Amino acid sequence: MLTELAIRDFAIVDHLELELSGGMTAITGETGAGKSILLGALGLCLGERADSASVRHGRERADLSARFDLQALPAARAWLEARELPTDDCLLRRVVTRAGRSKAWINGQPATVADLRALGEHLIEIHGQHAHQALLHEETHLRLLDDFAGHRDQVAAMRQAFRDWQATRRRLERLAEDGDEIRARRQLLRYQVEELEALALAEDELKGLEEEQEELAHAEERLREAQFAAECCDGDEGGALSLLNQAIQHLSALPGSERGSLADTLAMLGDARIQVEEASRELGHFAGSVELDPERLAWVETRLGEVHRIARKHHVLPEELLALHRRLAEELEGLEGGDGDLEALAAEAEALKHRWQEQATMISRARRQAARRFGEAVQEQLAFLAMDKATFEVELQAREAPAAEGLEIARMLISANPGQPARPLAKVASGGELSRISLAIQVVAAQHSTIASLVFDEVDVGVSGATAEIVGQLLRRLGRSGQVMTVTHLPQVAAQAHHHLHIEKQADEASTLTRMALLDEAGRVGELARMLGGVNLSDRTLAHAREMLDASQRAHH
Repeated sequence: MLTELAIRDFAIVDHLELELSGGMTAITGETGAGKSILLGALGLCLGERADSASVRHGRERADLSARFDLQALPAARAWLEARELPTDDCLLRRVVTRAGRSKAWINGQPATVADLRALGEHLIEIHGQHAHQALLHEETHLRLLDDFAGHRDQVAAMRQAFRDWQATRRRLERLAEDGDEIRARRQLLRYQVEELEALALAEDELKGLEEEQEELAHAEERLREAQFAAECCDGDEGGALSLLNQAIQHLSALPGSERGSLADTLAMLGDARIQVEEASRELGHFAGSVELDPERLAWVETRLGEVHRIARKHHVLPEELLALHRRLAEELEGLEGGDGDLEALAAEAEALKHRWQEQATMISRARRQAARRFGEAVQEQLAFLAMDKATFEVELQAREAPAAEGLEIARMLISANPGQPARPLAKVASGGELSRISLAIQVVAAQHSTIASLVFDEVDVGVSGATAEIVGQLLRRLGRSGQVMTVTHLPQVAAQAHHHLHIEKQADEASTLTRMALLDEAGRVGELARMLGGVNLSDRTLAHAREMLDASQRAHH
């Protein structure tokens, strides 16, 4: 359940931290005080669309977080475990900047807004004040019935089976329509792949061929120049060694050559002679290692020519041939089989259709059973809401064509008075009746929900008097096994709550702020009196409020 809600610089809230408990919590306040801010902050934590206008005026960002106790939420724990996130509890955080950018975190780890929405479906269920309007659309009816039946996973599997069947059927149609074109493409691909396979270009072969071609093509030149350099170093007359030897011999014959600068010069000439002798030996080794192989050179150049020819043919660079070969081979593999592909795909489509039909038939049986039980449960709640003469039923009608949602559509029908035929909810004339019918349906749906936290946003609109008190009793009953938060304007509903959260707006010349606080008993009496009698509270109104609170609490002990 929701245990903490923290709001900073959101709308007209500067800073707020709320601790919430199980049971039923009434949320009240004057019109415009900011009850919608509370639900808006919670909605952002659950992945609703962010709006930069919600950032408090003069501030750079709104920071919102909601903490949930996961003890009774195995699906939420499983969701977190699958993503290797902590499961001790769950902290959702959302930051919205003045520029309209948004960031989200789950248990301290960065997350997407889609992640917040996906996890939020396992954490809390919000029944909006316009839920009765959604009930006027029949597509809502089937979803409510499936939730009541408790086969949401089976319905999801049926939808996926339908999508798989339709995707395969479309592939089959395309393959049949484009058969000639595909066969022509397959023939071309076979020729191209065979040509590339015959080339059999190995990984890194092109680079090796280019290096070898360069070496073989310049082998004769390298040999000639190396031999010439070796002759320049040779000791024969005119060679560097011969000249160095003559220089050393003449200098050494001079008197005093072993001293002074001549000694240093002789040492340098001696070193030079050693270097030239070494260079002469290395040149000899190099010249001896150069191989002249015109046949190999011709083969390498022919191989390179073939590689470049095929690359030009396919309008790619030579180094892109290997990738082209893989791509064409994969495409060919996907098209192989010819008419056999059509037969295999047709068989696959038929098998998928059969799977969908089996699942849809099974779900159809479950829906028929659930429709009866759902109708009885809603009618029981309607009787509790002073509509004991009404009859409610869920009618299932066969679809004209197969659909992802199954074999039938669901229509919720109501007859408010005996003797009148049951009619669709959209035909109900009275707003008060529609509100009570909507509430009865939502209460039944909530009783079968796997979510422990439920939020009701002014679902009691359109009811009053004794019926309003019964609405409060219904919501309190729901709160016994979990957490129910309800935004209400009715004191009869607020008096039934285990806890009472009051929201008020405070304004001065410089700013407007919203304050929220859990009320103690005296505070609850005062707020109920305000809801009963307006701003000027008389002793009689206060006494009435005290009596209302005491009576509602005694009734549940």
